Amino acid sequence: MARLLLIEDDLTIRAPLVRALRERGHAVAAASTAMTGLRDALDDRPDLVVLDLGLPDLDGRELLRMLRAVSVVPVIVATARDDEREIVQVLDAGADDYVVKPFTAAQLDARVRAVLRRGPGGPTEDPTVVVGGLRIDPRSRQVSLDGAPVELTPREFDLLRHLASRVGEVVTKRELLTEVWQIPYGGADKTVDVHLSWLRRKLGESAQQPRYLHTVRGVGVRLVAPEVGG
Repeated sequence: MARLLLIEDDLTIRAPLVRALRERGHAVAAASTAMTGLRDALDDRPDLVVLDLGLPDLDGRELLRMLRAVSVVPVIVATARDDEREIVQVLDAGADDYVVKPFTAAQLDARVRAVLRRGPGGPTEDPTVVVGGLRIDPRSRQVSLDGAPVELTPREFDLLRHLASRVGEVVTKRELLTEVWQIPYGGADKTVDVHLSWLRRKLGESAQQPRYLHTVRGVGVRLVAPEVGG
């Protein structure tokens, strides 16, 4: 049984959704405002938060930023906003997934189960990966390079972690968008290039002089240990 917190101000959506999720075996608590939801998330420590963006006291995006500053609880954003750029921004801000209204309880339940399966601290959590002088610890979500800590955003870490799960293999942008951003391949693939650029900078390299992240033109990118003396 997963413990869910639904932060949704619309009673006509909140009440039937709580009931339907409970019927599917979840323990569900609900909050109608951002600040009540933040308090409940910190006090009750749910397994997952479902967050509406259109809250009466605070925009859901701001609440997401506040949550991410103090908690790694998985968050699924529920929104009527279907603009691709806004969805990408929400995912970059730390959301684990999103659903666009209207959606059914069955659809949300499937998203909840998928996010919890890949959530941090689960029984299938990946072990620490060491690639050359790069150390990636999925449990603590910490990265170090030659013994020095590397500060990454949540999305940068997720990107590096996925590449680390396929060390030496070429990973396509299509796969990265699907697995890391949870969005279909399309115009938003430019966000992969941007995040790779930021990640390279933090690893002390560039696309022109790669050490760990090597682009295979027209295919994707692969994570490899740098050559000795490289």
